[in-house]
Amino acid sequence: MNTFLIILLIVAVIATVVTLVRGVIAFLQTTEADLKGEGGGPSASGVKQNKMMMNRVLFQALAIAIVAILLMFNRG
Repeated sequence: MNTFLIILLIVAVIATVVTLVRGVIAFLQTTEADLKGEGGGPSASGVKQNKMMMNRVLFQALAIAIVAILLMFNRG
C-alpha cells in the first residue's frame, strides 16, 4: 500500500510542477493588450492562467492528502 501511495504522490508532484510551468508560460505569453483589458471580455491567456492555477492548487491538495494518508499509515 505504501508503494502505491508513494507512486501516486510522485505523480501528483510531477503534475503540480507541469501545471506550474504551463501557468508561467501562459503568463509570459501575456501581451500588453491583455493586461490593459482591451477587447471587452477576459483574454484567452488570462483564462488559461486561471485554469493552470486552479489545476496546480488541485494537484497540490492531492499531494498533501496523500502525504497525510502516508503519515497515518506509518504512525504505528
